[in-house]
Amino acid sequence: MTIIVTGAAGLIGSNLVKGLNDRGERDIIAVDNLTRAEKFNNLVDCEIADYLDKEDFLARFARGDFGKVRAVFHEGACSDTMETDGRYMMENNYRYTLALMESCLEQATQFLYASSAATYGASSTFREEREFERPLNVYGYSKFLFDQVVRRRLPSALSQIVGFRYFNVYGPREAHKGRMASVAFHNFNQFRAEGTVKLFGEYGGYGPGMQSRDFVSIEDVVKVNLFFLDHPGKSGIFNLGTGHAQPFNDIAHTVVNTLREAEDKPPLSLEEMVQEGLVEYIKFPDALRGKYQCFTQADISRLREAGYGAPFLTVQEGVARYCNWLIERG
Repeated sequence: MTIIVTGAAGLIGSNLVKGLNDRGERDIIAVDNLTRAEKFNNLVDCEIADYLDKEDFLARFARGDFGKVRAVFHEGACSDTMETDGRYMMENNYRYTLALMESCLEQATQFLYASSAATYGASSTFREEREFERPLNVYGYSKFLFDQVVRRRLPSALSQIVGFRYFNVYGPREAHKGRMASVAFHNFNQFRAEGTVKLFGEYGGYGPGMQSRDFVSIEDVVKVNLFFLDHPGKSGIFNLGTGHAQPFNDIAHTVVNTLREAEDKPPLSLEEMVQEGLVEYIKFPDALRGKYQCFTQADISRLREAGYGAPFLTVQEGVARYCNWLIERG
């Protein structure tokens, strides 16, 4: 039965397509916007049945052109948190998603979509409840607003609706994201180019490099999505992070030691890296003061209650695997 993945050439979408392929799924329709053509590289090693532009897809799906569709993984969105065109953001992230969900409900198609931890914004509690949702930008607001619609629709929905509030996702197939790519990706490339990784110094009560985020591997993101695909009776909005915050120092430390290992060099402690200038701390940018989250950590209680019990990769495990993947590809 057909499965549709929107945003199929992006980080999460392309890894989902690959994950579905690994399970034997080939009847996959990939939907994206390839105005930035280089994203096609993310799908070169994937098997799909068809590709459609996002502008052509919505009306055709609503008409039932694709027959019985088992599930739609809706990963397509403008994910640039610095985007200031609110009209574009709301049309692309909110209105488009709303229309797609309505079509899924009409056709009894499982609907699994990308929400975001950006819905929490200024909050210091990361639990899927309205009182903790305080988006700081129009991207976060677009995701927040759609989540509110989902909450109203869930009690009467006759087919699955699942929203995933992604935290800091990293992993293969993200090179196209530019400045929006993960910290791990930027640390890797910076160390290769300059021989050092630069991190923010002391800020917000946190020591140098100690600001912490919930970094989650794309491997785990795919596993959680596929778990809910296999359990169509489970609906809701769920945080998708590890449930454990780790400092930026851990990313840098893992990146540097993985690259050293590839050159048959011995591992170093973080202190030794700082002493040798392999990790440097820079003054916290004035432009980010008051606008920067120093700590995020997903409360994954609801995810666990839904039955997902698998462990998550730590930064040390997941980033090392990612770095080795990048090394293999030159």
